[in-house]
Amino acid sequence: MPQDNSLQIARDVFRIEAAAVAGLAERLDERFLQAIELIFSCTGRIIITGIGKSGLVGKKIAATLSSTGTPSLFLHSAEGLHGDLGVVLKEDVIIYISKSGAGEEFQTLLSLFRRLGVSIIAITSNPSSELGRHADVVLDVSVKEEACPFDLAPTASSTATLAMGDALAVALLRKRKFTEQDFAMRHPGGKLGRRLLMRIEDLMGENDKIPVVKMDTPLKDVILEISKKRYGATCVLDSNDRLIGIITDGDLRRRLASAPEFYAMKAEDVMCAGPKTVTRGTLVTKALALMEKHNIMQIIIIEKDGRLAGIIHLHDLLKAGIV
Repeated sequence: MPQDNSLQIARDVFRIEAAAVAGLAERLDERFLQAIELIFSCTGRIIITGIGKSGLVGKKIAATLSSTGTPSLFLHSAEGLHGDLGVVLKEDVIIYISKSGAGEEFQTLLSLFRRLGVSIIAITSNPSSELGRHADVVLDVSVKEEACPFDLAPTASSTATLAMGDALAVALLRKRKFTEQDFAMRHPGGKLGRRLLMRIEDLMGENDKIPVVKMDTPLKDVILEISKKRYGATCVLDSNDRLIGIITDGDLRRRLASAPEFYAMKAEDVMCAGPKTVTRGTLVTKALALMEKHNIMQIIIIEKDGRLAGIIHLHDLLKAGIV
């Protein structure tokens, strides 16, 4: 049986496509800045158009732009000639994707785009093509070779086009000062949406669910409170009901092992002063990061004036699918 050389073929594909993307970085110039400015100043939508593999890549670029603050949609070039061109307004900017920059649909579409007065950004492997000549800005995504052994199927060139689209999206994201909260509003579904949108009060235990003891509470009652509320810890309040400490299961075990007079102690003798806290309204992801940083299982939620508001356990985050 002849030896299968698929692994080597795959490695060659990765090498060729990596070189194609690296070549873009070396050729990037002021035309990219012009494209960014055209898109950034657009008062309409960004219309991505293309056909075949270019069209498929265009759909992904449109989705990435839309999810990062640049409203975009995809227009199939052929369908545009049969009524779908009606979505294009004069305030829009066209990103036309084509490896060759030539084809039957180009002359008609370009003529109509010009009549509408829209700006055109070409992403092509042939800057001197008809598309390149009629575009306001040309982004060159030509490659030295395709990964296809016949140098026919768009492989390295489609990867380069995809990377160019990502470069546009990320540059615009930074230019717009796009935030995590902005991203969250566009991704409300699934685990990603939960991580980005959920606030700490959506999960925290509050009111009579909060384990609470006073400074002078006997340790036997502290143990009962921790066991009853099932957070593996209890908050410690002073005489004015202000949070001053926390007692965890671990604190109790460590003190029990080192103090014979354990049951004669009070909460203030065992607690850890200055517990880690977050305020109501904090994103769950930020609370989780704080818990991971300090290697703690619980975190206490306080109001802006410092009053105790609630408590949350790592298990609550697990149940909510945040971790």
